[in-house]
Amino acid sequence: MLIATHIRTRYSDAELEEFRGIIVEKLEAAHLQLRFYMRQLTELADNEDAKIKNLDDAVGSTEREYLSTLAVRQRSLIQHLENALIRIQNKAYGICRATGKLIARERLLAVPHATLSVDAKRTGAS
Repeated sequence: MLIATHIRTRYSDAELEEFRGIIVEKLEAAHLQLRFYMRQLTELADNEDAKIKNLDDAVGSTEREYLSTLAVRQRSLIQHLENALIRIQNKAYGICRATGKLIARERLLAVPHATLSVDAKRTGAS
């Protein structure tokens, strides 16, 4: 007796819409966080007390570097999320770029911009 097995090659349109909603929410939060970091950096740069009293010391520099690093990471996250929306539009979302198989739903719920399955990530696929 031959049993037909259906191997899914992509997520359904309804599932893609669900993921789109999750990604849009994360994208909005990421933009808010980036704006927060940028405001903090602007406030540090515009702080008259620091300019007048020459308080541009190591602490201030460290804080600016830390905020800059956070802003760069946030911009990277935003780019990854925007790329995920493009993959949804192209119906290529959720497909592991190393194996061509579907990435587990649980992984995509945790890391919606993932492009590698857990196994591919574990083996160091790029």
